[in-house]
Amino acid sequence: MNAFFEHHKHSIRFAYRCFDRLLLNAVIQPFQQAERVVGFFWTYRHLYPVSRKVLHDIADQYHNWVRNRAQKWRLAIEPDPKGRRDDFVAPRFRKAAPDQVVAIIKAREPTGILKAIGKEQNWHLEMKWRWVDQYNFYVNDRHWGPMFVRVCPYFPFSARVCLNQHDWLARGLRQRAIRFRQCSNAFLSCSDPEALQQLADSLTPDDLMACAQKWLARFTPFFTPAERQHAGVQHRLFFAQTEYCDNLLFRRRAALEALEQRLLDVNRTIGQPTKLTVIFGRRITRHHHGKLQSVIEDLNLPNPVLRSHYGHGFLKQYVRDVYNLRTEPATNNVTDYGIGKAVENLPQLRQKLSSLIDRYHDVQQDILETFVDRGQLRTLTQPTILPNGKRIPGLKLDHPRQLAVMHALVRFAHLAAGSTFTTAELHPQVLRALGHSAADYTLGSLRYDLWKLRAKALIKKIPHSRRYQLLPNGYQICVLFLKLVEKLYAPLTAGILQPFAGDKSVPSEKTSPLDHRYQAVVQALDHLVEAVGLKVA
Repeated sequence: MNAFFEHHKHSIRFAYRCFDRLLLNAVIQPFQQAERVVGFFWTYRHLYPVSRKVLHDIADQYHNWVRNRAQKWRLAIEPDPKGRRDDFVAPRFRKAAPDQVVAIIKAREPTGILKAIGKEQNWHLEMKWRWVDQYNFYVNDRHWGPMFVRVCPYFPFSARVCLNQHDWLARGLRQRAIRFRQCSNAFLSCSDPEALQQLADSLTPDDLMACAQKWLARFTPFFTPAERQHAGVQHRLFFAQTEYCDNLLFRRRAALEALEQRLLDVNRTIGQPTKLTVIFGRRITRHHHGKLQSVIEDLNLPNPVLRSHYGHGFLKQYVRDVYNLRTEPATNNVTDYGIGKAVENLPQLRQKLSSLIDRYHDVQQDILETFVDRGQLRTLTQPTILPNGKRIPGLKLDHPRQLAVMHALVRFAHLAAGSTFTTAELHPQVLRALGHSAADYTLGSLRYDLWKLRAKALIKKIPHSRRYQLLPNGYQICVLFLKLVEKLYAPLTAGILQPFAGDKSVPSEKTSPLDHRYQAVVQALDHLVEAVGLKVA
């Protein structure tokens, strides 16, 4: 249980986590090699060579099969609609029977297909990436509810399967006679939240494969049952896109709205170069090609979305269905998190994404709270003496360079990377916070500042690598001093030493709540110094 949930648990009715959208790539692995394809056609179809005409005939047969199936199911093969396909087909599911195909959408999309290259009897096969017409079958599965299967009509029939665990959970709750209320993609109430979470955690790779293989076998009639059994031509499933959601259902709408505004406010002012967008910068190692940034989106809507990007994935947090604070990591490439793409890795993926949510919540609670220094402030500012007698300067916690480094360290991009970073990744962010050029603040200067943080055990160097890791205590100390300096010391000092003359003419009722609180602090300090005699002195 993370600190965020513990702090707000009295305001939360119930909570649960589950996979949301699961988009799976389905490929017949043996047929990714041309030699295996040739061997299949020679062994099972007594056909050689595999020419361009053979592949064209297979595709034509599939198009004809879909047209015949559509007539039998009394469906039209529809073109790709404008807008979201899910919204387009949603009304078809309302009265659908179990295992009924409710819609077929034909759309041009990219995929890998087998191409025959040559002429006469000299042909060789190559896999090519092409934009081709594919069929999206929308199905009301008896176990998973609304889903779709996209099949490419060209050999070797690559496919995609899209599932949603919320519908799977709803079926399981009904079987257990557990009362619940579902609204689109979330549960608003549940009579047994513990059973709901246990059921969500019970999802296994076999559950995914059983559903996917059932429909893939029906939608690829080219292969006979004997071929499926003996030639190993079943599709294998891999994660293409995954979404895992944490749902906190609050008791009162007002409490959630107040918390949401605080989260949005602190997340666009702590460690950010602007008030609306947090730029974490790009990872400049040659192995990284994705985003490293955090943005606040849909500010014009009632419920803005805080979205943090990392690699091929992102984590977003927003309010849905009035009472639900949803935190949802998603990725288009699970290898960013050290997980293999095969669906057999579902338990490891669940654990990884759940840990990411916990870290995200812990950091948010660190930002919302202020930790009190308990006798360690002097230690932080004093020099550190190493066992060999070497003297490392202490931290100057109000120094611009030190604060700029702290700004760069507390950014959410590092969380998804396991709170690790290199000096090359951190350097551009420190330069932005300082407003200096690389000539004024070099990588050597940054290493020197990090050296002092290492001496105080706020960060550590990862052995046998160039990466550093920001430790939990280090994160809390950085957030604490950024808040004290930028939210208390700096504005209060400015208000006392150089007040803005125009503020005196602003009516009290038009002064912002934050300014009211600053003025109260100033007045309290005036009373304090007067009571101890400092004003007289």
